[in-house]
Amino acid sequence: MEISMINYKSLLALLFILASWIIFTVFQNSTKVWSALNLSISVHYRNNSAKSLFPKTPLIPLKPLTETELRIKEIIEKLDQQIPPRPFTHVNTTTSAAHSTATILNPQDTYCRGDQLHILLEVRDHLGRRKQYGGDFLRARMSSPALMAGASGKVTDFNNGTYLVSFTLFWEGQVSLSLLLIHPSEGASALWSARNQGYDRVIFTGQFVNGTSQVHSECGLILNTNAELCQYLDNRDQEGFYCVRPQHMPCAALTHMYSKNKKVSYLSKQEKSLFERSNVGVEIMEKFNTVSVSKCNKETVAMKEKCKFGMTSTIPSGHVWRNTWNPVSCSLATVKMKECLRGKLIYLMGDSTIRQWMEYFKASINTLKSVDLHESGKLQHQLAVDLDRNINIQWQKHCYPLIGSMTYSVKEMEYLTRAIDRTGGEKNTVIVISLGQHFRPFPIDVFIRRVLNVHKAIQHLLLRSPDTMVIIKTENIREMYNDAERFSDFHGYIQYLIIKDIFQDLSVSIIDAWDITIAYGTNNVHPPQHVVGNQINILLNYIC
Repeated sequence: MEISMINYKSLLALLFILASWIIFTVFQNSTKVWSALNLSISVHYRNNSAKSLFPKTPLIPLKPLTETELRIKEIIEKLDQQIPPRPFTHVNTTTSAAHSTATILNPQDTYCRGDQLHILLEVRDHLGRRKQYGGDFLRARMSSPALMAGASGKVTDFNNGTYLVSFTLFWEGQVSLSLLLIHPSEGASALWSARNQGYDRVIFTGQFVNGTSQVHSECGLILNTNAELCQYLDNRDQEGFYCVRPQHMPCAALTHMYSKNKKVSYLSKQEKSLFERSNVGVEIMEKFNTVSVSKCNKETVAMKEKCKFGMTSTIPSGHVWRNTWNPVSCSLATVKMKECLRGKLIYLMGDSTIRQWMEYFKASINTLKSVDLHESGKLQHQLAVDLDRNINIQWQKHCYPLIGSMTYSVKEMEYLTRAIDRTGGEKNTVIVISLGQHFRPFPIDVFIRRVLNVHKAIQHLLLRSPDTMVIIKTENIREMYNDAERFSDFHGYIQYLIIKDIFQDLSVSIIDAWDITIAYGTNNVHPPQHVVGNQINILLNYIC
């Protein structure tokens, strides 16, 4: 009996030790998994085929969604409702520009300057049948090339296959009307679905340097690999970037980066046919004659107040006349750039479209001298000063994703939120931010998260320095026939709507580069200098 009792106690002791060891081991592994899961790199709320870096079934419950993640979820759900799936069995059942009919409502021989001209559009498929739903990606524009004049039109979607296209006749003369079917609703839906299925349309390659050794390694926002990773994380803002860790090389040795497009597509063969050049940007109103617009002896238009910071924008927000931008709600004065910028600290943050502003300033102010910051490459941080007038203008690139076939340095790379956090701000400080073009090839949650984080950083800045002037420059439209799945303006338009929605509650001004570049008809991600100059003139009017 005593021997049995001793064996029983020994067995209990052994079981206790074994249980303790199992609990300790699980805890250790769970801690590692939790530290990885604690940074939600991309909250993906759509069913997609992209494989996650993390296990599909975590070992422990996930944290409740943060305020940012809930907002991302809310925005994506709203967009999903606006861009529902539009499956099609044959291209013939998609919207056809040739078969759709556009009718001017209450047509006149001559219109008066300032009148509204309305067009009813009924879209049909390639078999001539009326479409019963909307969602076509359309672009309306009026122009008078001889007068170097242009403006966008407003498109109202009734979601039943009919649209109202409205033009404000801003100037006198012969006016041409254009209505482009950039993508049929089926194409827009396919782009939206494909966009949110993968992170691998662009491959990033990181260069690691340690002494005389140099190694290249695959990098990205998400990497589908079991290899050991270098993690470049911003835990506060829940953003991250990864590289496959090179052998015998520390993660801190990452110095440069470049990218290239990967031969991958999430579009079906049938969907791809919608983005062939002949099917993109097709004119619906090809047979329309020009419209004659006269002054009509109307009373002199009342003088508009000068444009100033904080004014709300309209649709359209203005028009081009003699290559000069004229806003609807206010008037732009001619500003002497040197005097306007005296004593000002201008931070330009973002992509190469805002770097164009930096280059324009340096070309336009002969007393502005570039300061060598001992960086290299076209994406290097730029600083230019005029010591006599105390003008300080600088540009810095935004953080990943940053697409470029040319190698660029990442030694000084930082998220714009951190740069904004470091800014003291005061009445002579101006921040201009432009985000969008480099985010188009990636799932939309990446862009939304970045914009929400920038919004929060600006909110904090304005709390501590409410006199700081913050301006958001929206995206330019870009080349129409350039790789629709990655870079279509449809992606840019969605981001344009997101930007306007997220920043509407802050005391910031938006320079509507989207509408301006439609009015100019540039179709170039880097518009000509005169377009850049007109964008900057809005800024100068806000400042001075």
